[in-house]
Amino acid sequence: MPQDPTAPEPSTRLPRRGLERLDLLLLSVEALDLNGGEAMVWMSEQMGFTSLFPNRVELWKRRCTNPLRRTTRRGALEPAETDALIRILCALADRLYPLLRGLLSTAEPPEVLSQRWALFRGRLAELIRERMNPRRSGVQLLLDPAAGARQARLLVQALSLGSGVGGFERLRASLLDAQS
Repeated sequence: MPQDPTAPEPSTRLPRRGLERLDLLLLSVEALDLNGGEAMVWMSEQMGFTSLFPNRVELWKRRCTNPLRRTTRRGALEPAETDALIRILCALADRLYPLLRGLLSTAEPPEVLSQRWALFRGRLAELIRERMNPRRSGVQLLLDPAAGARQARLLVQALSLGSGVGGFERLRASLLDAQS
C-alpha cells in the first residue's frame, strides 16, 4: 500500500548527543528563568502532556537520561517523550524570547550585554555544577571559561531558533543532527 505523502513522518529517537543538548537547553531555560523548573511542569500540564509526565518527578526522570548528569538513567526516551520535551522547550522559548533577543542583540551597549551574559553564564555554570557529573569531559568543557562561553551562546541561539512558528521542526532537526 503506498504511503500518504501528507502523513507526518514517524518520529525517530534522538541520538545521545541530541539528548545531552536537549537537557542542556532545558537547563538554559532554568538559568534564564528562576522559576524555569516550575514553568516546565506548568507548561507540560497546559499542553496536555500529563499522560507522559503526570508529575514533576516523571518529568525529572526523563531529563535524567542525559549521560552528563550526576545521576543518570539508562534506556532511551520514546520519540513521543522527546517530542513532548521539545514542544515544552519551544513554548518556554516563546515565553523567554525577549530575554533571548536581548542577549543576542548587537544594538545594546557592550557593557550591558557583557553584564547580561555574565549573569546567564554564572547561573548556568551553577546549575551545571549542581546537576552534572564534573568528571565528564563534556561538563568540564561547559565549565571552561572560554569554551563554556561559546557553548552558552550556542544554547541561547538554539533556544531563539526554537521559538516562533516552525520552532519545533527547526529545534528537532538540530537535535537529530547534534554532533558536538
